[in-house]
Amino acid sequence: MSEETLNGAVAADESATGPAFSVEKIYVKDVSFEVPGAPAVFNDTTQPQLQMNLQQSVQRLNDNAFEVVLGVTLTCNAGDKPMYLAEVKQAGVFGLTGFDPQTMDAMLGVHCPGVLYPYARQLISDLIQSGGFPPFFLQPINFEALYAEGLRQRAAQQGQAGLADAETAGNA
Repeated sequence: MSEETLNGAVAADESATGPAFSVEKIYVKDVSFEVPGAPAVFNDTTQPQLQMNLQQSVQRLNDNAFEVVLGVTLTCNAGDKPMYLAEVKQAGVFGLTGFDPQTMDAMLGVHCPGVLYPYARQLISDLIQSGGFPPFFLQPINFEALYAEGLRQRAAQQGQAGLADAETAGNA
């Protein structure tokens, strides 16, 4: 017995092969780059301050497919003046079958954003350089540590007994 995935490929029956993970599609869902003080901002000699914010969302598309969106916002200020703002929502459709709920949650919260991050990182770097600023590369992110912190926070909210029964959230 087999079933068709989103891209038309035929996947083997999960009971015969065990858990399966696939990347169906990777795409940019939203992108924005702003330089509100241009062109004067290019003459500013103040040391810039960077602030990065990560967001993640997971949406179930069908029994075996999930859309994971990794949002990265990078704000650069010189003193109290904004130099630039780069926002990227990098998304992917992932096929996951045969995983128990806790492993599924970990896959959605660690592995999927880990697949998406290099794409978001490259796009942000390209946006910043195309915006007239020196090249900037975001440092690698430990999604496992972020996921563990998210689990700790969920456990604190739900109590230790409720963690085992928690619904798959997939958020790092």
